[in-house]
Amino acid sequence: MYRYDSYDQSIVDARVDEFRDQVQRRLAGHLTEDQFKPLRLMNGLYLQLHAYMLRVAIPYGTLSSRQMRKLGEIARKYDRGYGHFTTRTNIQYNWIKLADAPDILAELATVEMHAIQTSGNCIRNISSDQYAGVAADEVADPRPWAELLRQWSTFHPEFTYLPRKFKICVIASEDDRAAMRLHDIGLKLVKRGDAIGAEVYAGGGMGRTPMVGPQIRDFVPEDEIVSYLEACLRVYNRYGRRDNKFKARIKILVHELGVEEYKRQVEEEFAHMKTLGLNPPREELDRIRPFFAGPAYEHGLPDAIDRGDLAFALWVDRQVAAHRQPGYAIVNISLKPTGGIPGDASADQIDLIADLAEQYSLDELRVTHAQNLVLPHVRKADLHAIWRKLDEAGLAEANLDLITDIIACPGLDYCSLANARSIPLAQKLSERFASPERQKDLGELKLKISGCINACGHHHAGHIGILGVDRKGVENFQLLLGGSGAEDASLGQITGPGFSEDGVVDAIEKVTDIYLAQREQGERFLDTYRRIGMKPFKEAIYG
Repeated sequence: MYRYDSYDQSIVDARVDEFRDQVQRRLAGHLTEDQFKPLRLMNGLYLQLHAYMLRVAIPYGTLSSRQMRKLGEIARKYDRGYGHFTTRTNIQYNWIKLADAPDILAELATVEMHAIQTSGNCIRNISSDQYAGVAADEVADPRPWAELLRQWSTFHPEFTYLPRKFKICVIASEDDRAAMRLHDIGLKLVKRGDAIGAEVYAGGGMGRTPMVGPQIRDFVPEDEIVSYLEACLRVYNRYGRRDNKFKARIKILVHELGVEEYKRQVEEEFAHMKTLGLNPPREELDRIRPFFAGPAYEHGLPDAIDRGDLAFALWVDRQVAAHRQPGYAIVNISLKPTGGIPGDASADQIDLIADLAEQYSLDELRVTHAQNLVLPHVRKADLHAIWRKLDEAGLAEANLDLITDIIACPGLDYCSLANARSIPLAQKLSERFASPERQKDLGELKLKISGCINACGHHHAGHIGILGVDRKGVENFQLLLGGSGAEDASLGQITGPGFSEDGVVDAIEKVTDIYLAQREQGERFLDTYRRIGMKPFKEAIYG
């Protein structure tokens, strides 16, 4: 893991002091809410329906047990005893008092964490693959590049006030576990001969106008990645639609200019950037890379797993992924219990997972964009002990990538932008499809719910997606089919008229019945949908 040096720490500490002064002036009435709003947003503090919400950055989803414990402590001390993990691998606290916000940031700074640039029209938290560094199929650990981009983008003077928020993702595997092509810029590390570089995708995103990002360059050498991204952002910053926030994202610019014209302007800017010497020196990446070197693995460990306990074996089959190191495994911890709130974890659960990371995962854990957690370095011999402790804490759900592994935003229960509630719907769906046998029969089926068009629940990328809308003051839920955030990225299509909350649950049951009746050997739901199209599903839903 990356560790702060004196520069990192001084920057974060200075920001805490600055924000403490701003909060004191707001509480004293010396700043109006309109004056204070841009200041608090740059520190991840939102004003929602009932209270302030604080969004804490977890860069590329990597945490130590010490950091995780601090998140639990903050949940217990300053919130209502829980935190909500988000689709950008951040954590949100929904019941924050304004007077406490500077103290929270000061406590975060003691464990090398902050809330800088988790909001505002700037470059947001850099995301990556939750299996980075341990996946057998990656060409390199993408996190050193993600960390380099985090440092480059933090307080970047040219990109602090972009036309709109900006999201970057870095992966290094053929399997896209981070929805890379649905980011403003996506980087996929690749090899060309012995050289490492990146395929670059630009103009992806969800929200009001969802788009899958097209490739704009098939290879940028690793030493030129930063200046190439500078070129991409400069073109966007120059021409992005500041006159209309609904058309301000880079995806609109790429669409309106056309991919070829955007590429031409980026290449022109890139040629200019090369003359300025703005690429960080190779020594900087060389300084960062050792922080992500493989940990001190034990050798000669057994690979066999005792599967005598059937419930444990079911959990292993669903929640445990292959590790590149013999004798080790990757453990996925579901934050989607039956009837639970997707992404929520209590302070006690957070503490337990921190303990598990320290004892069994070489002091490291990850947050996924699907609102789950990962222990990346687990000895296979320890899997049963981990499972027992997770089971006692209500965290041993075996539903990774199944229909109850639901992504959901906080929705109208918390968010002032939402039109409909996501949480009660997610709870009803998890209860309707709770049967482990039924979930296993349905197989991989990714269900995602957003409470408004901003798509924080990634509904466009769901095999089944749900969008909550307002129909004359009544919550209404549109149903979408056929989306994917993986390497086969696609956007879901609306089936037709929307439903009530109970109605959309029934509609999804009809959709799954059609899939089971129509699927061919080995097909996922998405494969069957793509083969037979929308028509059979619409006929079943609407009659």
